[in-house]
Amino acid sequence: MSNEVSLDAVDREILFHLRRDGRLTNVELAKRVGLTPPPCLRRVKRLEETGVITGYRAVINPEAVGRGLEVLVAVEIYAQDRKSFEEFESTMASYDEVIEFRRMYGRPDYFLRVAVADHAAYEAFLTRKLSGLPAVLRLESHLTMKEVKTNP
Repeated sequence: MSNEVSLDAVDREILFHLRRDGRLTNVELAKRVGLTPPPCLRRVKRLEETGVITGYRAVINPEAVGRGLEVLVAVEIYAQDRKSFEEFESTMASYDEVIEFRRMYGRPDYFLRVAVADHAAYEAFLTRKLSGLPAVLRLESHLTMKEVKTNP
């Protein structure tokens, strides 16, 4: 059974505009999608209630908050048992520097997105927190040359 919600063209248009600017007023959003405000608001509420819209957030400039260096880290771990995976995941998820954390199919086992102030801060994170964990087999760091497209 699928959890997919049936979306028509107007729903998709609403989502398009909210992805670009989640702070649009209902009146402005309704105008952009060709509805009056009450039915537009009902559609947005339905999209929220059905889990299509899962939240709203501010997009923060990383450099303004001391997180100007972002590193993608491929992580392979030794362990294959559930307890070790859960402990590793719990530890990684608790680190403020880790802003995205994914378990992968195949290799590597995980991808991390780490945001820190600079190279020295990344070295400190790597040596003090990540590489010292007993489950870690291999780490490979990838620094971004150029951000071509980002979709917050």
